[in-house]
Amino acid sequence: MFTGIIQAIGRVASLASKGGDLRLTIQSGQLDLSDVVLGDSIATNGICLTVIDLPGDGFSADVSRETTSLTTLHKLQPGSQVNLEKALTLNTRLGGHLVSGHVDGVGRIVQRKDDGRSVRFIVEAPDELARYIAHKGSICIDGTSLTVNGVEGARFDLNIVPHTLKQTIMEAYREGSEVNLEVDQIARYLERLMLGDQAAKPSASGLTEALLQARGFIRT
Repeated sequence: MFTGIIQAIGRVASLASKGGDLRLTIQSGQLDLSDVVLGDSIATNGICLTVIDLPGDGFSADVSRETTSLTTLHKLQPGSQVNLEKALTLNTRLGGHLVSGHVDGVGRIVQRKDDGRSVRFIVEAPDELARYIAHKGSICIDGTSLTVNGVEGARFDLNIVPHTLKQTIMEAYREGSEVNLEVDQIARYLERLMLGDQAAKPSASGLTEALLQARGFIRT
């Protein structure tokens, strides 16, 4: 588990094909690895990766085809910057929100504009994730815990203060940039719980208007 508070910006040292998967090596920059051991988890652009090697100035991790197909990781190149966060401990301050490091989908920056000293981004999420994104709710973008300022359809906007721009890779975002999205865990579990007995059926794909009406959430 993670908090979505970025601890350092790293750089991709290498990406190598390994038996059909990828071996990723990250130069960790200012991230303190003194307490990291093999098998620990480090969120890299919001993707929970398992440390398999500690070469001294960073770490290496194996990345499955499942992960590369669902995230922006396959678009990284040597030299690409990445957000880094070590897994939280029981004495870690939860300054953001609970983040699993399991990316739900890839979003796209559709607008960037200055807003005072801050920058306002409009992000378009995949249609299937739109129902999990709420006004003033939490969203994780490339591992960064953020607050949703507004929602319109599958698009939502964010106001990013100068500190966050400096401490993350968000300063480099431009219109068209693709980003990893992880929605709030509570929203995902709540939807599943509301399915009730329907959740056990193979055809259960999510909430429908008919199901909500049957549960008493919609009155006619």
